[in-house]
Amino acid sequence: MKRECAEAAYKLIKNGMTIGLGGGRTIQYLIEFINMGNLDQIKVVTPSMSTALACKSHGITVIPTWLTSSLDIAFDGCDQVDESLNALKSGGAIHTQERIVAAMAKQYVLLVDSSKLVQKLTFDYPVAVEVVPEAFSYVKSQLEKMGAQVAWRTGSGKDGGVMTDQGNPVMDAAFNTVDDVAALNRRISDIPGVVDTSLFVGIAAKAIVAQPDGTVTVIDRP
Repeated sequence: MKRECAEAAYKLIKNGMTIGLGGGRTIQYLIEFINMGNLDQIKVVTPSMSTALACKSHGITVIPTWLTSSLDIAFDGCDQVDESLNALKSGGAIHTQERIVAAMAKQYVLLVDSSKLVQKLTFDYPVAVEVVPEAFSYVKSQLEKMGAQVAWRTGSGKDGGVMTDQGNPVMDAAFNTVDDVAALNRRISDIPGVVDTSLFVGIAAKAIVAQPDGTVTVIDRP
């Protein structure tokens, strides 16, 4: 399914475009399609080291995010997306960089298989919250007051919790029920010391959804 999804995404790319790419297996397939296709002068911006290395191995030009102010289109996966194109992007802990890439894109497209599409976000995944170190305890207490179970994310092979490339800790805030996704994201983002969250609300222009039978469905923003 991931390959079919990537093939549908490839058809949206034109010669000379500067595109944003996230991480994950579907993006790896998309890189292969770009490499095998007839497109010229494609440049890539990505927050993912694995994606950057894959592009380099296929001879695709990668430019730093800080040198770019706009992108023609950007593609990324997510943990879950709803029919209104609200998405949770908690897994990679690079959501701040991913949001920057999404904001620069004229069109931001999510690539998912049908198992990740829900009518309304269920929050089976926690909301990842990046915070400046000095605000760690304060932000944790504020999230707990909002009803979340909060933990500093840990990773295998590392002593202590996960830190971003910018040196900021990442908290996982688990919510049981959320009635208003946009309101939740605003409340968390307004806490002093919060850098960003993994909730993407009102950002995606469309989602390309791969079905088990090999077909793809495109959902446009309402």
